Amino acid sequence: MSDFTVIFTDDTELAEHEAVNKGYRNDVFVKIQEDYYNLKVYDIVRLKQDFESEVEAYGYYSVEPNLVLVTEVSTDNVMKIIAQLYEDGYFHHLKPVDKKIFDLV
Repeated sequence: MSDFTVIFTDDTELAEHEAVNKGYRNDVFVKIQEDYYNLKVYDIVRLKQDFESEVEAYGYYSVEPNLVLVTEVSTDNVMKIIAQLYEDGYFHHLKPVDKKIFDLV
């Protein structure tokens, strides 16, 4: 039994395809005991595109909270990285999201 659960709020083949092609996923939640953490998962190409467009538009880039960079935004890769993050104690440094959002699911 795992000490954490990974939840993709849009767990479809289409969402997987779009995530890999767009280079990001914002629908990734990790449940540890009773706490939920929302990760913003990006590949470096997408992060660079977002950085450049925001700097051009606003003069700065505001980093997403809980941003995790991966080599590929596939479900398998994201799951592997989350397991590594868990083992490294990454989630001890994050603030959980309000659990009420999951009462609706």
